[in-house]
Amino acid sequence: MLVRRLAIAGLLAAATVPALPSPALAHGAPMTPISRNAACAGNGTERGAAACEAALKATNNFLGAYDNIRLAGVNGDDKSRVPDGKLCSAGIDAYRGLDLARDDFPATEVRSGQRLAVSYRGTIPHQGSFRVYLTRPGYSPEKKLSWDDLGSEPLADIKDPPLTDGAYRMRVKLPERTGRHILYVVWETSSTPDTYYSCSDLVFPAAVKKTAAPTKTPGKTAPSSPAPTTAAPAEAEPEPSTADAVLTSAQEPDGDGMVTFGHWLVMGALATAALVAAGAGVSRLRRRKTR
Repeated sequence: MLVRRLAIAGLLAAATVPALPSPALAHGAPMTPISRNAACAGNGTERGAAACEAALKATNNFLGAYDNIRLAGVNGDDKSRVPDGKLCSAGIDAYRGLDLARDDFPATEVRSGQRLAVSYRGTIPHQGSFRVYLTRPGYSPEKKLSWDDLGSEPLADIKDPPLTDGAYRMRVKLPERTGRHILYVVWETSSTPDTYYSCSDLVFPAAVKKTAAPTKTPGKTAPSSPAPTTAAPAEAEPEPSTADAVLTSAQEPDGDGMVTFGHWLVMGALATAALVAAGAGVSRLRRRKTR
């Protein structure tokens, strides 16, 4: 009789205990651009990458499922629940390898101003909001990600995007960046108490280095080309006298070997003198005959 009474009391007590909520089953992760968990986690697509192998080693050769980086009861207060340096793992120890400060995690090439397509796979769909952040200019992958690296406001806050072919599809316009950065996506579900976290590595084109113009040192001027030296003017040769000109002309043949005009002047003068002398001789002979 006593045993029967105890059994009845136990059943009545069990009936008064409220049922515990079953674990939330909303799951998901970004596939485009590829997230660290989708690439490296337990059933990731690029586990052979060097960074993924390092992440696995950092977690004692175990990484949880790629779509299960989630915390319950965050209610939008992400910074108080996810500590700096542990944003990619959401502070969950089984994913701590994803927080490694490395520049070789599988990444997606992008460009500034691009409307980046984000495909967030919903393995168990639920409604909710997506907050999308991008690391600020000057971010370095050589240190672990902190909230300060993301700035105070997300690039976008998208509520209940459509689920198409098993993924939530969104577009986010990327601001001006260069080099390696991280797209940080927070999915706060509204139909469960869970919030999901992920890091997607992006690579922007490197900054173009501009060649600076040569600067002039104050007080110094660039050496100028030496001024061309002006040769001293040649001294004018004295003009020959008229007699010298006649003599010279009489002595030199022209280009064809012909005697020049000066030569004819000399010859004419000599002929005239000869005629005068001959005339004088004739006159003398005539005077002798008359005598």
